[in-house]
Amino acid sequence: MPSSPALSPALARAESLIRSIPDYPEPGIVFRDITPLLADAEALRATTDAILEPFAGQFDVVAGIEARGFLLAGAAAIAAGTGLIPIRKAGKLPRPAASIDYALEYGTATIEMHDDLPVGSRVLLIDDVLATGGTLAAGRQLVERLGSHVAGISVLFEIDGLGGREAIGELHTVFHS
Repeated sequence: MPSSPALSPALARAESLIRSIPDYPEPGIVFRDITPLLADAEALRATTDAILEPFAGQFDVVAGIEARGFLLAGAAAIAAGTGLIPIRKAGKLPRPAASIDYALEYGTATIEMHDDLPVGSRVLLIDDVLATGGTLAAGRQLVERLGSHVAGISVLFEIDGLGGREAIGELHTVFHS
């Protein structure tokens, strides 16, 4: 996978750790495996810093979308000194306050969230990959439905050409394909 333009050496190295797995989870889908990046402390630190950098001081809490978004959001929350709110798949929370149905590039899904944030909280929404934008659009709707404000959206990897940026609008992406 070629490096995104203007990356620092640490980020270029981190990007080189992302693997492309064809035909997973279904034929025609290329899965971006970030596990090698997550296993490398230097790469995880560099990407966590890059995910947070444009939003420093602009958020009160980080929200991560299940499942791999949790991993990045947890690292980001610790690095930023904030709390973490999980946005989970349907049926995984003991007391969901709201849910949103949305379309995936290969089906449909539902996500849920608790209402543990004070109304008006500024939330940095984090996920691993932006493809069509359905998951992040649903995450934003969920945060706003529960009375908080999405201060920014940050993703590790954007798959260009699938319409995600058009669906989401302004967001920060560390890597592109």
